[in-house]
Amino acid sequence: MDTKQTILAVDDEKINLNILIDLLGDDYNVIVATSGQKALKQVEKKKIDLILLDIMMPEMDGYEVCNILKSQDSTKDIPILFITAKTDDESIVKGFEMGGVDYITKPFRPIELQARVKTHLKLSQTLKSLDYMASRDPMTGIYNRRRFFDLAQNMLDSTTNLFAVMIDIDKFKLINDNYGHPFGDIVIKSVVNTVSKNLPQNAIFGRLGGEEFAIIYEAESLEDVKNDVELIRKSVEDLEEKYEDKIVKFTISNGISRKKDDDNLDELLKRADEALYEAKESGRNRVCFRS
Repeated sequence: MDTKQTILAVDDEKINLNILIDLLGDDYNVIVATSGQKALKQVEKKKIDLILLDIMMPEMDGYEVCNILKSQDSTKDIPILFITAKTDDESIVKGFEMGGVDYITKPFRPIELQARVKTHLKLSQTLKSLDYMASRDPMTGIYNRRRFFDLAQNMLDSTTNLFAVMIDIDKFKLINDNYGHPFGDIVIKSVVNTVSKNLPQNAIFGRLGGEEFAIIYEAESLEDVKNDVELIRKSVEDLEEKYEDKIVKFTISNGISRKKDDDNLDELLKRADEALYEAKESGRNRVCFRS
């Protein structure tokens, strides 16, 4: 399996691209683009770890390419190093204002180029790790409460046909009391893995605390959401975990709500929580909806 990081080199002069491949190709996957438009297409198709971006290009210059990349959530965090023959203060400052993290002058100085690329790749990886730790539940790897609410609020503000789902592991206290907290952690991880595998791609899934979880996502209809959540419920019901010589089974209860025009996030989740309470009160291991 190839573990090399991928660098996109963008320059309308092929000789410059060949030099970059020669200098960086042993340590990184270097892919190239000879125009701004081609660079944007490459970014759509591949996971890029860093971009070396020429400023002076016909049709679309490096500043415009950078501005587009920094305006999109999917690409805004890719570090961009401008490569340029221009060394005047105005050009350099503009590059930083556009969102570039550094610049490299032509003709390339090999040691400087390699050092700057290595430094910014390492810094980017560190920032990603810090962001992951700050936004994820350490046990399960899904979003923690704070990040879930941040992302859910963004989705609420930009989406109309939105649904919230509250999930709670049934009789979880008894699981901890009977088998211990380490086994309870195993159950939580098993539930989370199963839910994650059955979620739509656009869903935001977070752990709110203990054995309680929330999902929020856009769907075409309530029926689609009910089918999604019923599949999750059944998949968890089919799970088995072994404790010593015993096979332990467990279930979840689920509550669904649908966004109203004047809803805020608290109201949407409150109705899902009320539906969850109804599922608990009516026998557990079921799905209920609160309009």
